[in-house]
Amino acid sequence: MTVALDHMILPVSDVEKSVRFYYKMLGLKYEPDALMRVSPTLVLQLIQQPPQISQHLAFSMSKAEFDETLARLKMAEIPFGNNFDTVGTMSGPGTSHGSAKNARAIYFRDPDGHMLEIMHYE
Repeated sequence: MTVALDHMILPVSDVEKSVRFYYKMLGLKYEPDALMRVSPTLVLQLIQQPPQISQHLAFSMSKAEFDETLARLKMAEIPFGNNFDTVGTMSGPGTSHGSAKNARAIYFRDPDGHMLEIMHYE
């Protein structure tokens, strides 16, 4: 049996602002009905509803995409850190243990405070 995550609903206070942020920082493409394409088989569905709690989303990408995303974060002066508890220290990358161990990782927050992690495996 093969199970795959198809979509995730992410509450945001301003869909348009979040669409711009996810496009500009991560390069996610907008699709109708407030969907942000993460991969061919996964979308984030943004719903206009102030979040009650912060979600954690970790995005795996190639080294080139990771370096480009980190450069965009720095250019936009988005606070980041090498771990979830060091966001704002502008340190990193650190090490993360996702689906494969020992990825380089950076943590930062979206406009609603959701914790985002970008990572790449060597």
